[in-house]
Order: sequence, then C-alpha cells, then structure tokens
Amino acid sequence: MTSRILADVAASITELKANPMKVATSAYGAPVAVLNRNEPAFYCVPAKAYEDIMDRLEDLELLAIARERESEESIPVNIDDRDTALFTR
Repeated sequence: MTSRILADVAASITELKANPMKVATSAYGAPVAVLNRNEPAFYCVPAKAYEDIMDRLEDLELLAIARERESEESIPVNIDDRDTALFTR
C-alpha cells in the first residue's frame, strides 16, 4: 500500500529511538515523517513549526468569522460620543 508522506524528510522509528534529537533537528525546523515499515506513523514537529501552524489555524478561524459577519449591518460609531460616566471614578 502506498502512503502520502507530507514532509520533505523522513526517518524510521529505529532512527528515532537511537537519537531522537538528531531526527527532530534533521529537517532544520520543518516536520519529519516518522515511518513504521515504510508507512508514516506520525510526524515529529518542532515547537516553532507547531506554534506557526497553530497561529495559522487561528488566523483562518478568525478569517472565517470575519467573512461570516461581513454581510451584517454595520453600526455607525463616533468616538467623540463616548459615555463620560464610564471614564469617571
């Protein structure tokens, strides 16, 4: 059976067991596909790459919300009309 490998660098589980940090850094910051019997078992994703992925997902979620709301009626607001009671103590 053929599998799609979604990484430029791959390593075997044996290589991972022998030297995990070498495998993790072998793609210079990009994910590494860890193979079990030549099939991807999981991806080793460095912390910075994972953070970038999560930031991108959050951006896509916010974009979806913005697109969903862009057809809503807008409410005109004037910053000079603010309620001064909110700012006095």
